[in-house]
Amino acid sequence: MNIELRPLKESEEEIFVRENQIAFDKAAIEKFGPQEESVIPREDIISSIHAENAQAFRIIVNGEPVGGVVVAIHPETQVNSLYLLFVSPDCHSRGIGQTVWRMIEEKYPETKVWETHTPYFEKRNIHFYVNKCGFHIVEFYNPHHPEPREETCDTPGGEYFFRFEKVMK
Repeated sequence: MNIELRPLKESEEEIFVRENQIAFDKAAIEKFGPQEESVIPREDIISSIHAENAQAFRIIVNGEPVGGVVVAIHPETQVNSLYLLFVSPDCHSRGIGQTVWRMIEEKYPETKVWETHTPYFEKRNIHFYVNKCGFHIVEFYNPHHPEPREETCDTPGGEYFFRFEKVMK
């Protein structure tokens, strides 16, 4: 299996958004049933792609796009963020995500700490980050300990999130 990361082209943004939504919606539908809107709004994905210091990539397997990843690289601190990592549900359980994560780590060797977040109900993601990629849960956001950002999250279970870190150096 040949896996590569290819920089996301502006002309691919809408399909990237839709593929991301399909991947993220799967767990929400399994947990909460069908939703009127995607669990991750288009605007949030576009904001991640265009965030300061963000770098977005398509995941290509044997010449076909099967997912994507968005990271934010902060050269001054080297505390970097994984904003999005998704693989098409049709391609799960093939080691693609784990291989992609290793590729990201190799691409940014100066990283001191990686940080990411995932909703509490995303058991597959929690398993992936903790057991496959070596992250640690360092914070649990909930109504008694809210996430310190100003906007509210309207997604199912949106008040309940884990924050993960992986210390590299």
